[in-house]
Amino acid sequence: MKLLKSYWRAAACVLAITLSSAASAQVAGKDYRLINPPQPTTSGKQVEVIEFFYYGCPYCNDLQPALRTWLKRKPADVAFRREPAVFQDGWLPLTTAFHTFEAMGLESKLHYELFSAIHEQRSLDPKVLLRDQKPLFDWVAKQGVDRKQFMDVYKSFGVGSRANRSIEMTKSYDIPGTPAVVIDGRYLIMLSNAMKPDKSVDFERFTRLLDQMIAMARKERAGK
Repeated sequence: MKLLKSYWRAAACVLAITLSSAASAQVAGKDYRLINPPQPTTSGKQVEVIEFFYYGCPYCNDLQPALRTWLKRKPADVAFRREPAVFQDGWLPLTTAFHTFEAMGLESKLHYELFSAIHEQRSLDPKVLLRDQKPLFDWVAKQGVDRKQFMDVYKSFGVGSRANRSIEMTKSYDIPGTPAVVIDGRYLIMLSNAMKPDKSVDFERFTRLLDQMIAMARKERAGK
């Protein structure tokens, strides 16, 4: 009798684990999108996470607080980086701004500040920057950055090449819109994958989904 009870207790545990796994399983097309073909990663043994964004995108701006919190607890085996998406010429000035930050080691200092200048302070208008980058250079100077040095790097061949790379990556990863987060060159998630019934975004679910996709990528790597 005791043996029978132990058996049913063990069976119940297995069933509970199975149901839990099924409940947490993610569905392609609903919770994430497969990138086809998968894109190569540059993160070595780490799981690669790329945020495709545009400074002028209000939804990208909305994501920043949740993403910033997530980055503070990012798993040690995850390599995170940002990549501007480019869908039209009008996005190039701010794409180039990001790559200039990157080249000058200013990303941590100015990345969130530029989002704020555009969406909260409204001191920069992305539409204006297409025909005139002077407001951007003026803003950078107010942040304590040498204006001439920034302009020189902004207009350099190296930064121009990085901007062209962003154009190509937007195409090769088949990015449908911003913001989009790509996990290990295979999985893509967007805010639309974490909508509440009232059509607002559940940012907690979004970062939880990101963790789950990282776990999937980690498992795939271990199986190779």
